[in-house]
Amino acid sequence: WDNADFSRGVGTTFYQEFLTLNTAKPPFVRDVEAKVRRYLRSSYSAAWTLKITWEKAPAYAARTDTRRTSTYQAVLTTDGFRSYVLILYQEGGMRWDYTRLTATNVLIGYT
Repeated sequence: WDNADFSRGVGTTFYQEFLTLNTAKPPFVRDVEAKVRRYLRSSYSAAWTLKITWEKAPAYAARTDTRRTSTYQAVLTTDGFRSYVLILYQEGGMRWDYTRLTATNVLIGYT
């Protein structure tokens, strides 16, 4: 995510926090819980969730190409004991032309 470049006024980043401990859970949080349960085959009830969205983000350096943008999200969630990250990409994945990036060791995901 550090290779997104918003310096040319293209794209935006925003976030939404969901505090759900002892409160009614919105559909988005229920969907996140269902994904964690399904993929990890464990019981899970979110106490806190954060959704971060990078919308129409151009790759660094934006001065070379602002037409091939990507939209992606990171969803961080925890029950207070276990924490998870869901990384979601627009249909078709990243649309950046990685051959034009300054770094050649491109990684999608996290470590």
